[in-house]
Amino acid sequence: MAQNLKSGDIVKVISGDEKGKSAKIVSIDKKAQKACLEGIGLVERHVKATYYNPKGGKKTIHVGIDLSNLKLEKSAPAPKKADKKAKKGDK
Repeated sequence: MAQNLKSGDIVKVISGDEKGKSAKIVSIDKKAQKACLEGIGLVERHVKATYYNPKGGKKTIHVGIDLSNLKLEKSAPAPKKADKKAKKGDK
């Protein structure tokens, strides 16, 4: 992985059908080199009727976009670290 992308980053799609669109990363699969973006790459999957879902129907899922087709626009803010004094209490 050339870029250090993580969940919450804002990226721009640089190639493919969604070229030019910006979106937030929902999740990343590092092994498959794919990222799921919010509102981009949504596909309807037909679900077979089962005991738990008697009607069956359609389900919307994310399809991953290859990491090589993404460009980092804005990094997600780093989580704030708590002060050591606040954890231990004032002594």
